[in-house]
Amino acid sequence: MALINSQLLMVSLDAVEQEISKRVNIFTTIHPKVEFIRLDSGDVALPLIPSVVTAMLDSVREMGTDATFKGRGPVKGYQFLLDAVVKNDFKNRGIKISTDEIFVSEGTKQDVASIGDILCKDNRIGVLDPIFQTYVESNVVGYRAGILEKSRHWSNIVYLTATRENSFVPELPTERPDIIFLSYPNDPTGVALNRKELSKWVAYAIKNKVLILFDATYEAFIADDDVPHSIYEIKDARKVAIEFHSFSKSAGFTGLHCGYTVIPQKVQGYSMYSGKDILFNDLWLRRQTIKNNPPSYIIQKAAAALYTEQGQVEMKQNVDYYMTNASILKSALDTAGLQYSGGVNSPYLWVQSPWGSSWKLFDKFFNDCHILSSPGERFGPSGEGYVRLSAFANQNQVIMASSRIADLVI
Repeated sequence: MALINSQLLMVSLDAVEQEISKRVNIFTTIHPKVEFIRLDSGDVALPLIPSVVTAMLDSVREMGTDATFKGRGPVKGYQFLLDAVVKNDFKNRGIKISTDEIFVSEGTKQDVASIGDILCKDNRIGVLDPIFQTYVESNVVGYRAGILEKSRHWSNIVYLTATRENSFVPELPTERPDIIFLSYPNDPTGVALNRKELSKWVAYAIKNKVLILFDATYEAFIADDDVPHSIYEIKDARKVAIEFHSFSKSAGFTGLHCGYTVIPQKVQGYSMYSGKDILFNDLWLRRQTIKNNPPSYIIQKAAAALYTEQGQVEMKQNVDYYMTNASILKSALDTAGLQYSGGVNSPYLWVQSPWGSSWKLFDKFFNDCHILSSPGERFGPSGEGYVRLSAFANQNQVIMASSRIADLVI
């Protein structure tokens, strides 16, 4: 009989979702005519921009003729997309990244969860807390998490606690991990790191020989000049960091699934078997060749359209739409007297419960405002006492929700 990963039975990934469904079902049974507004989702509300639609239609026609048909694409992605990424996301910002360091994929979540395939199980992981739980659960699946303790912490994970007391920017670890997952602008807290703050993490990684896995999913929402769009804006980060990018949030690709991972040629790991340093770029290429196919030609042409002059204009309009939503929500929270972070360089707002309980604030928003939020426990032990509001919603609904929040009596 096959053996299973019994660690997966130790924690329910959908416990929070089940509790939300239970409360929604009870409420809608009693109040069947009430419609609630969803501000709990990380999914986008706006449709694909015209430049993307045109590119997809054109590429579909190409796929329908002998002369321009494309079969399986290159493992690392088509050259036209690699060139566009390097020019627009890196070269134009003064960052030296080459096309052989870019791997086009189906997006950040897939690559963040899969990067463990090339990492030894003996590595100790460091994660922000609270954080998007894929970083934790992918290491549970990969046997790097250890044992689940009563505190809801895993024994082999170093938790970097982000609270209001440290402005949701954790201190550098006193206990050295081998690998640190960083996500900025951060989901769920909405906090972004400036150059000085991010430089501290890079310096720590270099000094202690730590690998940084940097999630830049929300970089398109950055407005402050002093907040880096890429960790490679920091000197020597190419020696210690792998970076993940996604088109899902900025361009509405949550249904198309396309992004890319950057693995500089200077990033190395140590082989405990051969005793030699190994390039992560080579390992990841081997992994992708064996286990993964890149997105289709049609989807990669759609992604390349984002880098055209018109595509950049249209994508910025999407980002501005969501950040306007965030501003509307911020104003309402200010009026209601609620404390929060985010909503400036991020589409998320991390709202503190006046009662110290995530579920009490969740219930207040739901019962009094008919708004669905995300309880903080969804994002780890330190999420308790907060809820996350998302600006990824229809603007008319955001305006309606904000009016209700502003009228709250806390």
